[in-house]
Amino acid sequence: MQADWYFDFISPYAYLQLTDFDRLPDSLQIRYRPILLAGLLGHWGQKGPAEIPGKRRHTYRQCQWIADRAGIPFRFPPAHPFNPLRALRLCIALGAGATVVGTIFGFIFGEGRDVQCDDAWRTLAARLGVEDADALVAQAQVKDTLRRNTEEAVRRGVFGVPTFVVGEELFWGADATDMLLDYLADPSLFSRGEMARLDSLPVGAERR
Repeated sequence: MQADWYFDFISPYAYLQLTDFDRLPDSLQIRYRPILLAGLLGHWGQKGPAEIPGKRRHTYRQCQWIADRAGIPFRFPPAHPFNPLRALRLCIALGAGATVVGTIFGFIFGEGRDVQCDDAWRTLAARLGVEDADALVAQAQVKDTLRRNTEEAVRRGVFGVPTFVVGEELFWGADATDMLLDYLADPSLFSRGEMARLDSLPVGAERR
């Protein structure tokens, strides 16, 4: 079975979920799909967690708490949110494989490094074996791939990161890993009982 994992390096929850991938079955083929969260937010008319002061504070505290509780190396970069474009494009230019994705996430949230800082950027590039990262991320095809990935995510109904998509089913958030595992073990999970009823649940009131 194949799953697409949509993520943005700006998301600490994506990093936390990535550290939990060893719980996924070996038979699951994961395609890593870097996207721009800002593109999703713009399409759906949403604010990001960091754009709501109280939610920003809660989000940062919760991520640190989850990591500390699980013994996951974790440190927020010097400023957040940050511009993830260079990191996303570098990931794509290098093939967006598991090792590349893990190295970049670990650099940002495992070590708390600032990919907007030129010195840190060069350090990350060297760690990935890249001599001229700026030239790589400037390639038109790399930029186009990031845009297409984001557009593809929107078409599939993705509204946030991280999100796993298996067939037509979406599993959003680091806390959806167990839900994904249950679905993989029983693909009829959503087609019976109360789960099935939810698909046709009417809207009772709408905000103007």
